[in-house]
Amino acid sequence: MTSIASNLQAVIARIAAAAQAYGRRPDDIRLLAVSKTWPAECVAEAADAGQRAFGENYVPEGADKAEALLGRGLEWHFIGPLQSNKTRLVANAFDWVHSIDRLKIAERLSAQRDPARPPLNVCLQVNVSGEASKSGVAPDAVPALAAAVAGLPGLRLRGLMAIPEPTDDVALLRSRFAGLREQRDALNAAGLALDTLSMGMSHDLEAAIAEGATIVRVGTAIFGARH
Repeated sequence: MTSIASNLQAVIARIAAAAQAYGRRPDDIRLLAVSKTWPAECVAEAADAGQRAFGENYVPEGADKAEALLGRGLEWHFIGPLQSNKTRLVANAFDWVHSIDRLKIAERLSAQRDPARPPLNVCLQVNVSGEASKSGVAPDAVPALAAAVAGLPGLRLRGLMAIPEPTDDVALLRSRFAGLREQRDALNAAGLALDTLSMGMSHDLEAAIAEGATIVRVGTAIFGARH
């Protein structure tokens, strides 16, 4: 077994253990393998070990990998900051976009998605920790943005994504993740049908699972220290 395959199994075991600890079903939590900066050969190793969903932060790199591994039944998620001039490539090279934080980006993705393809699954990135350097829409602006994005053709609004500030304070992390879950629940109560909370990474996936994560984004624990 390759190190990527063994690392993948270890992460899957962590997810299962966390799910069990917090009274959740492991099958309700999807693992997104963050393959940014790693070559297509490494993605292929993970795919050979059973992984299907991969996350990329850089547009040309991610699109090139998706093209190189076409036909393998993989699902590609764009999780990085997205600039207006890169939306056309993302709209058709990826299956999901987790990082929408303004309406202009969503409108461009909607207009540029090939109508022959299924709707592009999208999440709104919420700046749950209020860091000036962090991407994401402010929590109080989420309802208006969600309502606008949900009405766009070619997109399917699936849920919310967050990257809290890095900290070893588990209680603080859980409060950030709980806030995102509560916001998702409020949007659903207002009439949306959101099923996704994209939250938790290699160092904090247990805290995210405790608070309802449905997608955890793990790179380092699978592929190693960043290339």
